[in-house]
Amino acid sequence: MINVILIDDEPLARSIVAEYLRDFPEFSIVQECNDGFEGVKAIGIHKPELIFLDIQMPKINGFEMLELLEQPPAVIFTTAFDEYAIKAFEAHATDYLLKPFSKDRFGKAIQKWLSQRQNTEPKAETSALIHQEVRQPDERNRVVVKEGSNIRIIPVHDMTYLEAYDDYVKIFTQKEMFLKKKTMSFYEQSLDPAQFVRVHRSYIVAVSQITRIEPLEKDTHLALLKTGAKIPLSKTGYAKLKSVLGL
Repeated sequence: MINVILIDDEPLARSIVAEYLRDFPEFSIVQECNDGFEGVKAIGIHKPELIFLDIQMPKINGFEMLELLEQPPAVIFTTAFDEYAIKAFEAHATDYLLKPFSKDRFGKAIQKWLSQRQNTEPKAETSALIHQEVRQPDERNRVVVKEGSNIRIIPVHDMTYLEAYDDYVKIFTQKEMFLKKKTMSFYEQSLDPAQFVRVHRSYIVAVSQITRIEPLEKDTHLALLKTGAKIPLSKTGYAKLKSVLGL
């Protein structure tokens, strides 16, 4: 049997997928989930080969949920997401079904996945998808991280600075530090450049947190933050920071 999980906050949408799957007896629905929080837990328990995933959901959206998975399964999106945005990720998703979708279109998505299952590594495709610049507006204002079995939502305005850490990024707030498997380039591009500045190859700083800037060696400086953190500024980073501060 091929284990699948349905993740969608609309019960009717899940029931349609479940009904269409009856034509494919080799598939077994091991769980239905109302949101991304339930989805993360269910995937960890059941280790499905395939998930049917909505994008626009409460709490955390489909992309944020995928980012929390260490070994994401193959994905078929079931979504009302605008087509222009779908084009940005369709090359990496197994397939997408634009609501409302027909039984015939659903069958084609299943056959496509079954074909890919024999010839490619679906998880690699999902991993590539996660790193695409496909974002919903609410993701510009928050970062979702996983701590053990807990999921935390960090408002961007709580972040003081970010630091590169191997394949991860350390995200610092006033009192805590979180790890996120992303790149510094990702955050440099996705955070508001008027509020967060890449001041060094390894650091992005919240401008509002800077109390003063001190000179160090030739062409280098140090930014002191309200938390007491000291952040090195490269020559290029210092120039960018001065521009943002209007100095």
